[in-house]
Amino acid sequence: MSLEEIEISNNDSFMPAEIVAFLHEADERVSQFLQASPRRATGFVPSDFKTVFHALQTITDTNLASGTSFCEWGSGFGIVTLLASMLEFAACGIEIEQELVDESRRMADDFGLPGEFVQGSFIPPGAESCVDEAYAENNAEYSWLITDADDGYDELQLGPEDFDIVFSYPWPGEEYLITSLFEKYAAEGALLLTYNSLESVRLRRKLCE
Repeated sequence: MSLEEIEISNNDSFMPAEIVAFLHEADERVSQFLQASPRRATGFVPSDFKTVFHALQTITDTNLASGTSFCEWGSGFGIVTLLASMLEFAACGIEIEQELVDESRRMADDFGLPGEFVQGSFIPPGAESCVDEAYAENNAEYSWLITDADDGYDELQLGPEDFDIVFSYPWPGEEYLITSLFEKYAAEGALLLTYNSLESVRLRRKLCE
């Protein structure tokens, strides 16, 4: 399998008032959380939500996705998952930290959004070798990439092959693992959207060689 790069514009486009209001509230809540829980939040760094929204909007407007099933690997506060749901994706997020899952569910309830959030690992069962290889390649260990946590897919009753779009914000050194997992487990034709640095997104599609 291989991944095909897809060029998408990072330029801002029209943002509906409901999205503006949602992101304003999201920024407020994330800021409060980071101030109140600095130790618990060491593994949580939010992406630029406006940039990711515009990327998702482009994917929608240009019909790049083969379907509407969306999953966020390491969903944090759940903002991207909920943005996807506002664009009418069937969206879910998998997050290792229960406190962040609780915040995500609260946000979804407060805005009446259908995004689903589960606590557990987005690393599929049997993928331990991918994790070990990523550690060896990058000489790094991240507690949120553990493989002995609850299987996030089990509660969803879905597997990584069931999603048309996967989004992730890889930490430095983590992109190798995200790419490897997607190449191995995602469905043919699925899209991998990653946020890489300030106002920068990358979109790739899984192809059959």
